[in-house]
This record gives sequence, structure tokens and C-alpha cells, in this order.
Amino acid sequence: EDQNLLDGHRNGSASIVGKGTSEHEKAPFITEPVRLTPAWEENNLPNDELNFKGMTMERAKMELEPPHDRLKLVFLTLMVHGIGTLMPWNMFITAKSYFVDYKMSETYTGMESPYATYFLASLGFASQIPNLLFNWINIFMNLGGNLTKRIVYSILVEVIVFVITVVLAMVDSSAWPGAFFWITMTTVVILNMAGGIYQNSVYGMAAKLPFKYTGAVVLGSNISGTFASIISILSASFASSVRTAAIYYFITAMFVLLLCFDTYFALPLNKFYRYHEMLKEKEMERNKRAGVDVTARPPYWKIFKQAFPQLFNVFLVFFVTLSVFPAVHSDVRSTNPDSFIIPKNLFVDVTCFLTFNVCAMLGSLLTSWVQWPKPKYLVIFVVLRIAYLPLYLFCNYLPLNIERNLPVFIHDDYIYWFIAITMGLSSGYLSSLGMMYAPQTVEPQYATTAGMFAAAMLITGIFSGILFSTVFPLVVQTNFLTL
Repeated sequence: EDQNLLDGHRNGSASIVGKGTSEHEKAPFITEPVRLTPAWEENNLPNDELNFKGMTMERAKMELEPPHDRLKLVFLTLMVHGIGTLMPWNMFITAKSYFVDYKMSETYTGMESPYATYFLASLGFASQIPNLLFNWINIFMNLGGNLTKRIVYSILVEVIVFVITVVLAMVDSSAWPGAFFWITMTTVVILNMAGGIYQNSVYGMAAKLPFKYTGAVVLGSNISGTFASIISILSASFASSVRTAAIYYFITAMFVLLLCFDTYFALPLNKFYRYHEMLKEKEMERNKRAGVDVTARPPYWKIFKQAFPQLFNVFLVFFVTLSVFPAVHSDVRSTNPDSFIIPKNLFVDVTCFLTFNVCAMLGSLLTSWVQWPKPKYLVIFVVLRIAYLPLYLFCNYLPLNIERNLPVFIHDDYIYWFIAITMGLSSGYLSSLGMMYAPQTVEPQYATTAGMFAAAMLITGIFSGILFSTVFPLVVQTNFLTL
């Protein structure tokens, strides 16, 4: 034994095995290399990820502790952008008295012209047709480059147009009412071309975030009408003339758009927003590793089919709403002005414009806390809103220069006001739910495209509703109940 030990030391190893030890016991204790499990190489990860490329301490901390939207800053920012998306439309239709009763009036121009008569109808087509076209084109062509370029350039174009509008308010256009009319219509077309791209892109941006942030954009768009009405009243109250009021009014719109411009660049400074941008990047990286071509064009038809139930909901909500508001809604007159709580001279302003805008805003705000019904059953309540079309016709609806032959069935102003309140609330609430649900119906990487489809359907519903509203004067004139 001593000799064996000595020989072992000479060979660089020690053995205490005797001569009678079996060959099995002489075998090595470890037969294969030690491997840690799970091994990095088993996951087939790229070298960039194995070396933690792009991983900073801040990103690692966000992974471990996902940030919250402190003080609701991102929610409020998207709400501001929602105000900005419909600001051009609301500012021009609310300024009806400036255009019709001042700039194109016989008193100001010294001549009678048809421009004032057809101003609102022309404004509607000049606004909504380019808005509709560019909303849809922007989905497929990415006008203006990436999302940032589209939003930034669109806002800048809108600001420039409002500068031109302020200049037109300053100059004396009494000698050229026709030129003023067509310049205004041209600026409205350009404004809404940019507005269509801006609105579509903002909904695409919001689709990257949790779905309630799409509701923030819808809430802002509903606040936009109330905001424009308040600014119009304040500017008219404190200004010394209609011209000065218009200048203050349109300058305010410029400041709102500049606020949208600034807050867009502030978003990347917010940890909550950066965290969801990081999640989007990781989703794209996973798809790339899985063999999905992330640079390929999205499967538009597939996305449209998957999101169609919610796209239909968005379309129908806005179709019904714009069929009655403001065209029919603003032509409903009080049946008992002496006994109603609101004075006759404020009846339309309060029961139509103020009621709708405030109730639509509250309806949108409600979706921040309540999301009912679920996506599958939302269509039931959306379709039920079609009942508002005959209900408004049965009120004391008296379109201008039309003799009504359809009997009035709703004679109580309070019942009419209740209908107006529920119409505004349901419009804001159901449209917000539809816009929020649409991006959730598709794969996460297609949520932005689904959000853009929803924005395009929103504008399509608005445009279709405005067109359909022109039928109602003929309906009450012919008395369809006797046919």
C-alpha cells in the first residue's frame, strides 16, 4: 500500500485504492462537464441581449418596478391633444356670428351676397371632406413620415393657418367679400387636411398605452366644443368690437395648438410613457426573433376585420349624434317659453350647445372609472341610440324656411331637455368605449393601426351624419306618418 501511494504521488495524483479494488470504483467521479441550468446558450438569445446591450440602470429599474402615471400627467397630456384635434372645427363653427353677421353681412360689405347664406354649409364640406380623406390616406401611406413628424408638422400647419385667419380678421375686407370667402374656405381645407393627419396620429399614439388613454383623447375632443363656446362668450364679453373679439378668439386657438406642440415633446421625459415605449420595443424585438418582419406593411384587411365590431360602434355613435346635432338640435324651439326655467333667448344656447358639450364631456370622463358593457355587448346600446332620430323629429323641431306638417308629439320642454341630456351622455360614453376597445381586438403590434382605423371611422360617422341631417327638413315637411 505504501508503494502504491508513493507511485500515485509520483504520477501527480493520489490514490488510496488497494490492489483488490474493482475497475468500476476506479472510474472518474464526474463523467461530463458541469452545466448550469438554465444555460444562456440553450435559449438561443442574440449576442446583443446576452451582453445586455441597451440595458441601463433606469430601464432595469423600470422593469423591476413599473412606473405609474404620477399626477395623471400623461392622461392630461393626451386630453389636451384631444382638445387640439377638434379645435379647428369647433373654433370655426362657433364663430358663425363673426363670419355671417359681420365679415359677410350687408352692413359691413355694403352689398347683398349669397356667401353668408351658404357659409355654414360650405364650411361643413370644406372641413369634413379633406379631414375624411386624409384620415383614411394616413392609415395606408404614413403621410409626413413617422408618428412624430406627422404630429409636429400637422400642428405647425394648423398654427400657420390660424395666423392667416387672425390677419384676415385685422384687415378691412369689406371691398372683397367674395375673395374673403374663398380664402377662408381654402384655409379651412388646408386646416382640416392637417387636422385629419394629426387626429389620426394622436389616436395611433394613444393606442400604445393602456386603453383608458384612448378615452383621454375622446374626452379632450368632447371638451373641445365646450372650450370653444366658453372662449367665444368671453372674447365677445370683454372685447370692444366683433373684430377684436375674433382676434382674441383665434389667437387663443393658436395658444392651445402650441400647448399641444410643447406637451408632445414633454411626453418622452415621462417615465410612465417611456416604460410603455420600452414595452412596445420589446414586443417588436420578440416578433423579430420569431421571424416576423416588423418593417412589413401591416395586414390592413385582417386588422379591419378583427376590429370591425368596435369600428362599427364608433361609426354608428357619431352618425346618430351628428345627424341630430347641431342641425336638428339647434332648430328645436320651446313649446312653453313662459313656464320653462331657461329664458327664451338662451333656450338654444343652453339646451343644445351647452347641454350636449357638457354631457358628452361627462360621458367620456365616466369611462375612466366604469367600462360597461363589455366589448361583445356594446353594439346593443349603440344600436338603441337610433331611437334618437325619430325622438328629435317628434319634438318642436322647426327648420328655417320650412313649413312643418309632421305633428309635434313631445310638447314638454323638460322631456325634450332630458332627451338632450341622455343623448349627450350616451354619445360621450359609448364613443369613448368603442375607441378604447378597438385597439384591444387585435394583436399588440397592430394596436396603433387599429386605433387609426377607429379615428377614421369616427370622422366617417361625423361626415355621414352631417349629410344625413339634410334629410330631416324634408321629413317633417312631408309628414312621413301619413304615407
